[in-house]
Amino acid sequence: MADSPRDPVVPSPSPPTPGPGDPAGPAGSSPEESSPEGAATASAAPEERDGAADGPTGTPTGAPAEAASDAASGPDPTPVVFAGDGASEETPLRGRVAVTGSSGLIGSALVRSLRADGYHVVPLVRHEASNPDEVQWDPSGADVAQNATALLGCDALVHLAGAGVGDHRWTAAYKEEIRDSRVFGTAALAEALATMDAPPRTWLCGSAVGFYGDTGDRPVDETAPPGEGFLADVCQEWEAAALPAAAAGVRVVHPRTGLVVARGGGAWGRLFPIFRAGLGGRLGNGRQYWSHISLHDHIAALRFLLAEGASAPGGPVNLTAPEPVTNREVTRVMGQVLGRPTLFPVPAPALRLALGEFATDVLGSQRVLPRRLLDAGFTFVHPGVEDAVRAAWEGDAP
Repeated sequence: MADSPRDPVVPSPSPPTPGPGDPAGPAGSSPEESSPEGAATASAAPEERDGAADGPTGTPTGAPAEAASDAASGPDPTPVVFAGDGASEETPLRGRVAVTGSSGLIGSALVRSLRADGYHVVPLVRHEASNPDEVQWDPSGADVAQNATALLGCDALVHLAGAGVGDHRWTAAYKEEIRDSRVFGTAALAEALATMDAPPRTWLCGSAVGFYGDTGDRPVDETAPPGEGFLADVCQEWEAAALPAAAAGVRVVHPRTGLVVARGGGAWGRLFPIFRAGLGGRLGNGRQYWSHISLHDHIAALRFLLAEGASAPGGPVNLTAPEPVTNREVTRVMGQVLGRPTLFPVPAPALRLALGEFATDVLGSQRVLPRRLLDAGFTFVHPGVEDAVRAAWEGDAP
């Protein structure tokens, strides 16, 4: 359906102007990289937030957000704009795509990109539809007919909704919400698709690199078995819930998302103000790997996976940059790009005290490679972490 990814057309904002007392040049070494999948897990909040986006990861904090909130000056986040955006009324529609999680970081960027190229995007919402474009669906699965009706006439479905992994402390009740919001919503869509005479041909059903658990220094690709731990278990159930749709002939793709580098939201969006304030630093010993991806490359990869044809991959596909780096290197790059020192490491005991069980994932390591994307011919615009951080800081964010 969709075209192959295209280079973005993004305005070039002026570099940030140092404020009083701000260091004038690059500084030290600080982590960053959005919450690591193994270092932090990105947020995916309920409803129309990208539950899967940022993979299960959360949000590492090098200092209180309040202390940094007024220090996030610099280029204003600018919407991702792909070449070809600005479609006029004369631009023919090129397909109908339903999207859950359409108001989240990834969902909103994907919707803008598709609509700009003439696609008819249908946001699926839990609440009563508030505008003509929206269609209500039932994540509980109680109303199968309603969900099937919501998908009528769609060529593809992109499912991104789920509760934010790093939004709250991991109580037993919140862990249940993290799991249920993913597994039940996916099962509801799978059941609806399986009942349809003419279902969407392609379903991008979100997942995350949390599937692999803590991989240490060992690089893994899509052939690796599932890991251990709460997030790995959630990802396995999440993907398994889509099986009825695959059995009914729908091409199901599981984009296993890493840490999305963006200023406009997600785990990384919370890190930029901290580093801008000069309060950033490595997490724990900083040797854990972070598997990141720029927002531009993530949207381009989703569109690449929406394409149909003999070479279009199905099943699990890692959405991570080809060059995962350690938290220590992320810290250094963040300090260099933002021109700030990175003198405030967060010791592991402090993280465990602040985050509880979630700290285990924040301090874990994930060295995940996008083997299937590369084999299918996808080209990354921002393969390295410095490329991704600079793109986010200079405007490639929603």
